Amino acid sequence: VQLQASGGGLVQAGGSMRLSCEVYERAFTGIFGWFRQAPGKEREFVVIQSWNGRRTRYADSVRGRFTISRDNAKNTVYLQMNSLKPEDTAVYYCAAWDGSILYTNSDEYFYWGQGTLVTVSS
Repeated sequence: VQLQASGGGLVQAGGSMRLSCEVYERAFTGIFGWFRQAPGKEREFVVIQSWNGRRTRYADSVRGRFTISRDNAKNTVYLQMNSLKPEDTAVYYCAAWDGSILYTNSDEYFYWGQGTLVTVSS
């Protein structure tokens, strides 16, 4: 499974941004997630979802502000980020694994897209 992330950049606090991750595997049916890594910090999960969309888990820090969605026709998963805060500044990664458990530990994810930097200015 190949993943291609895009959409990062600079935004002011309170603003919005949408990240995209194209999944180059039409037969994929596992778990998909967005993770992030801020400078000097460990990678953390942002949101994870089953490929059918029926199970979703958000990190407490983003719940109510971030939304995961997908366009199956384009095999693309999106992360809509609203009410951004400076503490959301990080490199964001899309990731996937072939199983069915909504792991929050990034070590369980085998497939990774390249990171895209999101910078939120205060």
